[in-house]
Amino acid sequence: MSVIDKIKNGSGSLFTFELLPPLKGHSIERIYTTIDRLIEFNPAYINFTSHRNETTYYERPDGLIEKRVVRIRPGTIALAAAVKYKYNITVVPHILCGGFSKEETENVLIEMNFLGIDDVLALRGDPQKGNRRFIAEKDGHMNADELVRQITNMNNGKYLEESLEDTSPTNFCIGVAGYPEKHFEAPNRQVDIENLKHKVESGASYIVTQMFFDNRKFCRFRDECRKVGITVPIIAGIKPISAMNDIKLLPQAFHIDLPNDLVTAVQKCKTDKEAREVGIEWATMQSKELIKEGVPGIHYYTLGRSDNVARIVKASF
Repeated sequence: MSVIDKIKNGSGSLFTFELLPPLKGHSIERIYTTIDRLIEFNPAYINFTSHRNETTYYERPDGLIEKRVVRIRPGTIALAAAVKYKYNITVVPHILCGGFSKEETENVLIEMNFLGIDDVLALRGDPQKGNRRFIAEKDGHMNADELVRQITNMNNGKYLEESLEDTSPTNFCIGVAGYPEKHFEAPNRQVDIENLKHKVESGASYIVTQMFFDNRKFCRFRDECRKVGITVPIIAGIKPISAMNDIKLLPQAFHIDLPNDLVTAVQKCKTDKEAREVGIEWATMQSKELIKEGVPGIHYYTLGRSDNVARIVKASF
């Protein structure tokens, strides 16, 4: 059952979460351990992030610097398939514009179709490390709207090679990202909402938000979407604070604001363990409020850690 079918057929807010593929050279067993801790709470689906190539520089024995292009977390599609069939659960791999050509994207989608994976989260992705602006690959997509249209075309049996005959249409359910505090590159929230509307009009069935820590900002975002005619379900994205340094790192990395009450509570903590407890309490409060608001689902950004999410979900759902 696709994500949008689960939302339409659900009787309340869905619980979902996101995982990162293991670092290159590491085992899948840690992923299984994380899922095992959360599977008892009946997650509706699991997202798996995707990562573009990164440019790194190594010093050679002769003292010269060598440039290498590596992907530190490969295997998104294989991991999603392994989890799908081990746990009999819906999986949602992320597909990025960044680092991929249109043909590479089409080939990945064909592989997903063969594997019976019919859900996808379409994202532009971040600029490559060291670049201040996003640069598309040669013959790649510049934004998620274009990526959504390519996937929608495949759902209509239209592939890149127009000469193909008797093509089989795919059946992808497409999710996209939304930003309650606006995407950092957008000049204002109105433009950002219009960009989101384009993605929905191109074929997206639902929206998952960037993390936020103030539910009022989510409600404002939802209301602004509805005013411009965006009617698809909007799933709330939650990231529990897990360390004292999060109050510095998260605003820098994700261009978000943290409520002063939360910052003050974390600043009073003397250890990461205490900060983690504050994060659990705050995310539980957010979750309970959002469920009362009738959100179709709450999506937890775990970063591979499940004990805190398990406590939040147990207390909230």
